[in-house]
Amino acid sequence: MKMIKTVLFGFLLLGSAQFYSAFALAGEVSINTADASTLAEELTGVGQKKARAIVEYRNQNGKFSSITDLQKVKGISEKTIEKNKENITL
Repeated sequence: MKMIKTVLFGFLLLGSAQFYSAFALAGEVSINTADASTLAEELTGVGQKKARAIVEYRNQNGKFSSITDLQKVKGISEKTIEKNKENITL
């Protein structure tokens, strides 16, 4: 019984470590300079299509003056910005 508890505890620790490591690995990313691949990799809920839209918007309209300006990009919601606000820089 003790061995079963030890094994289950190990799985619990492993699962929680993987869950929290996803958040720890996200790095800061500048929405004014990062390329689409970097944006997609670093921002939660932003895939290649949305990342390309961010870069295209930036190229057409100039640099973002605040992170809330990301809402001007089609497909980027307030919720997406909220999830990533700790990682976004200008």
